[in-house]
Amino acid sequence: MQRRTEVRTTELHLRQGGTSVVLDTSGPGLPGIVHWGPDLGELRAGALAGVVLASRAQRTSGAIDEPARLTLLPLESDGWQGTPGLLGSRAGASFSPVFAVTALDVAENDDRPKEAHDTTETGVTLASESHTGATGVTGTSGTVVTITADDSAAELRITITLRLDPYGLLHQRLRLTNTAAGSTGDDAHDLEGHSLDASAAAALDTAATYELGELAASFPLPHTAGEVLDTTGRHLRERTPQRHDLTIGRYDRESRRGRPGADATLLVATGTPGFGFERGLVHAAHLAWSGNHRVSVERLVTGATHTRVAELLAPGEIRLGPGESYETPEALGSWGDGLTELSARFHRLLRARPIHPATPRPVTLNTWEAVYFDHDLGRLSALADAGARVGIERFVLDDGWFHGRRDDTTALGDWWVDETVWPDGLAPIIDHVTDLGMQFGIWVEPEMVSPDSELARAHPEWILGPGEGRLPPIARQQQVLDLSNSDAFAYILDKLDALLTDHDIAYLKWDHNRDLLEAGAGAPARPAVHENVVALYRLLDELRSRHPGVEIESCASGGARVDLGILDHTDRIWTSDCIDPMERLVNQKHTGLLVPHELMGAHVSGPRSHSTGRRHDLSFRAGVALPGHFGVEWDISSPDVDDATLDELAAWIAVHKANRSLLHTGAVVHADLPDPGMDLRGVVAADRSRALYTFTQVATSASYPAGPVTLPGLDDDREYRVALAAPTATVGGPGQSPLAWALDGVVLTGRALRLGGVQAPVLFPEQLVLLVATAL
Repeated sequence: MQRRTEVRTTELHLRQGGTSVVLDTSGPGLPGIVHWGPDLGELRAGALAGVVLASRAQRTSGAIDEPARLTLLPLESDGWQGTPGLLGSRAGASFSPVFAVTALDVAENDDRPKEAHDTTETGVTLASESHTGATGVTGTSGTVVTITADDSAAELRITITLRLDPYGLLHQRLRLTNTAAGSTGDDAHDLEGHSLDASAAAALDTAATYELGELAASFPLPHTAGEVLDTTGRHLRERTPQRHDLTIGRYDRESRRGRPGADATLLVATGTPGFGFERGLVHAAHLAWSGNHRVSVERLVTGATHTRVAELLAPGEIRLGPGESYETPEALGSWGDGLTELSARFHRLLRARPIHPATPRPVTLNTWEAVYFDHDLGRLSALADAGARVGIERFVLDDGWFHGRRDDTTALGDWWVDETVWPDGLAPIIDHVTDLGMQFGIWVEPEMVSPDSELARAHPEWILGPGEGRLPPIARQQQVLDLSNSDAFAYILDKLDALLTDHDIAYLKWDHNRDLLEAGAGAPARPAVHENVVALYRLLDELRSRHPGVEIESCASGGARVDLGILDHTDRIWTSDCIDPMERLVNQKHTGLLVPHELMGAHVSGPRSHSTGRRHDLSFRAGVALPGHFGVEWDISSPDVDDATLDELAAWIAVHKANRSLLHTGAVVHADLPDPGMDLRGVVAADRSRALYTFTQVATSASYPAGPVTLPGLDDDREYRVALAAPTATVGGPGQSPLAWALDGVVLTGRALRLGGVQAPVLFPEQLVLLVATAL
């Protein structure tokens, strides 16, 4: 249920989830945010007006007469001398619109979110134009503000929707509408009422068409912001953090890969210099979109600073005819006193999704690094048997099962079972797996097509490209299917629907193994990334509608498509094709800035990593994977894997299952340790009654022993017993005394554990132990 109020006001205060947003709606022009961040408490109208007045800057020498405000859509017509929030024109005209607000509505949802225990104050304060009195509107779910503004001369309308959700996240979405009057088809007339022929009507529509270059959401940043954190990477090394000082100018992170890409930043965070996970005011923005995008941090010489978030549009990709609209993907902003609080807001949002998995995440065995393309019923049955022995709950058959697919150079698009490899179909392996009590899953890559395939030979016109009979540069021996083509869409939907209808399949690993280049469609070809992302979402939704019990993983050359857009339609993401635990420590930590553990696939590899060549003990490999959606990607049926190894793996799987509820519902925490050779991370129960941590000696430390580690996230005023947990409870070696506190555990308050911690055990590099804290 919603309550909607049209308001006439000069200030607006939104409060939800510990966040305050103060809007200056006084004009001229569009409203601007003057505060976004920590809750300001209840403000009477006069105090609210004071927040806005205190934010107003002086005019300075050499500047325009009226200092420009940072609005929700900064424009040159407002005097803004940074990057405009709207770029576009009608063949050069209407390039600088002037919008006047025509409506400002506030809607309150009365439905409670899942986290009914959250007692954070919520509501809206509206200050009247005379700044006397206040009208309170109380809400318990999202507070939505909709601003509509028009430029009658430019014939454009902008609609900006802000939503402050129960978790303190600020959502923004913008819609641009071309309000020009075009022709009306066969009954087209000019202004004097004379009928127009077809060519004249087409010319009228062309002249009225608005070509959009960019439409960006703006999130203001406080003056304390002085450092930027984002992530970069490559295949097998996604989401590596990088930092730099925030200076005057603009810092851009773009993706032109048709998907976020392995080098894409998950978000851009800006905060007080030196901010970490536990402390330091920090704000971040993310675009919930699985295609091209641009996220920028911009600081003007005036000190005005903001983060801009937009879909990156190719020339001519969005051309609005009369009456047509373009709506941006949703941009989300979070903040926190440290990255832990900032990321917790995203985690709570994802856990409240209607499609969030409601059942325990099945421990998975994926066949890829176990057998690659060697699909043999006997070998795969033996692998399934070994999986059942150690406690596997889902068996996933990876690439190589479909028509003609004997290596990675052919057959993408031919989505029916290969009769040579599987003469009796998939039923024998599926029956074997399900008879063992496990679910069966399978790998697909529906957005791709191999030039050497039945599909490509039959329908070359379904392949994305620049036109003129030319295809884009090939990558991984494959091209990209145009899902915006209704026939191609129907073909893929039919093939996947038949696969799921004809077989007992509980899970799809949905891959996407190349970037998009020169992605055009139609004749003549026009840029088509936007339409293909929209089509992908529609395809996923249709499959889920037809097969509601099937779960879908988003994989893209590993972790090249991780965003809140894809997670609106899927059940987990594959964070990287590299499952070397040393690399995964970094990858999972920074993927966790957005994504909680239960949505991250985390697998135990074989002793020697297939992607780095490093060798690690099973305890390290399993311990790093433990918090995530746990799995195994290793030929555990090999004679090289003895009973003792299988027993150890089974013990780790048992530990994961015993702690799965905590790991997949609790708050994720990281300690800011001064020693880069040490890593402490954990998960704390919602009621803070229990926590499970991993301590990893990443590298040698300068001091020996390494020193204490702090345990964040606990209740300061409660006492906890801290102990080492099996199967890593034994520490120490030749020449070392026992670790005193670890002999029988130690009792300390949460405050003492947060501030002082416990002495870290002496470990070799690339070893870890588990620590459990239990409230008394």
